[in-house]
Amino acid sequence: MSERYLRSIRLLAECMQQFEKLSDSHIRQFELTHAQFDIIATLGNTEGLTCKQLGEKTLITKGTMTGVLDRLEIKQLIQRVQCNEDRRRSFVRLTPQGEKLFNSAFPHVIGMMKHRFADYDTNDFITLEQQLTKLKNSLG
Repeated sequence: MSERYLRSIRLLAECMQQFEKLSDSHIRQFELTHAQFDIIATLGNTEGLTCKQLGEKTLITKGTMTGVLDRLEIKQLIQRVQCNEDRRRSFVRLTPQGEKLFNSAFPHVIGMMKHRFADYDTNDFITLEQQLTKLKNSLG
């Protein structure tokens, strides 16, 4: 088999790097890192999630999650509450200050990135998602 796939993998990595570079200044103006923004965006419009659910819904590894949550808790943007049914599990939710940040940061960052996809129509998105899903399944 040819090493042709390496070109595609590199292009995918370059797209992710460019996406992070473009969004970085917008996220940083809210004094957040990408990982912190990911948590705030994921918790927004929810009653909260368990740490396990957060890990499944974000791009943050389990080893990094605790530190990110610790820093968000210090900033008083989230709170962790022990689950009554299972004290080994904690429930994470936005504080009122976190909700306020979500309501200003999320639309700003999403709106900033939205215009980058203006040339994509529904079929483009469907094709892209099908190919990325196929790749994800091959790698998994």
